[in-house]
Amino acid sequence: MTEGNFVDYVKIHVSSGNGGKGSTHLRREKFVAMGGPDGGDGGRGGHIVIKGNKNLWTLVHYKFKRHFKAGHGEHGGRQRSTGANGQDIYLEVPLGTVVRDTDSNELLFEITEDGQEWTVAKGGLGGRGNWHFKSSVNQTPRYAQPGIEGQVKNLTLELKVLADVGLVGFPNAGKSTLLSVMTSAKPKIADYEFTTLKPNLGIVQYRDFKSFVMADIPGIIEGAAEGKGLGHYFLRHIERNATLLFLIPADSKDISKEYEILLDELRRYNPELLDKQRLVAISKSDMLDDELMEEIDCSLKDDFKDVDYLFISSVAQKGILELKDKLWMLLND
Repeated sequence: MTEGNFVDYVKIHVSSGNGGKGSTHLRREKFVAMGGPDGGDGGRGGHIVIKGNKNLWTLVHYKFKRHFKAGHGEHGGRQRSTGANGQDIYLEVPLGTVVRDTDSNELLFEITEDGQEWTVAKGGLGGRGNWHFKSSVNQTPRYAQPGIEGQVKNLTLELKVLADVGLVGFPNAGKSTLLSVMTSAKPKIADYEFTTLKPNLGIVQYRDFKSFVMADIPGIIEGAAEGKGLGHYFLRHIERNATLLFLIPADSKDISKEYEILLDELRRYNPELLDKQRLVAISKSDMLDDELMEEIDCSLKDDFKDVDYLFISSVAQKGILELKDKLWMLLND
């Protein structure tokens, strides 16, 4: 999937169908001069239904078509014939999609299961035909109910990536390189910050034909929780990851401080993110000799008492198998 085709935020306009009118038909047959009312009911308008589809990974199919209108119910007919219901419209979305009312910003629901359906705009009910209104004092009613109008809504679809492991780190920490080494994904890799502007997903192949999904989340910057840069667009994808892998480069000025800044941004955005399993990987460790690595290791033992850490190098393929083992243990803990 190319970066341009990864769409995780769209606004759409939906309209359910109007209900059909009830019929005012009066029965007329040969030798039956006044057969009485036999007008049928109108059909209901079509619904707008949002449905989960596990085979979708993006909202790109709503990038250019954003207006959806369900069919209107047909009017009732003679001989108490009920009009046909309007055609329902099904809007399929990937798992992890949050649906909000654009006008009020109210959270309506979340789609987390394949085949899960939610009627977001109900079609109008059809009007009742005149035969419903006959009585002993009004045997030939010449009126019927009109159909009820459908609903019109503006919706915001927001995708939060569903992955087992989410890569968290500052820009240019080596997240895309690690994803390319551990999976078959081909993210854009360059030596400048914010190379990745959209999340990339890859499947990590583990022992005995086991696997798990890893997501490369675009780099976080200090102040992201307040919306600095594209903070909110990046941070929301971390909410659905089961385990967070913090990636900090070995050439960082202060590894412990970088980790604390990343934790603080997550805490400000959503404190519940700190309840997730965490693992720290010191990337680009091929630049360190044994003596320097031992020195850094000693300095980190006091700061990283509550979280495991290890040294890796994506380029030199160092520590990758150990990293897979630790992630698998965390995911199955």
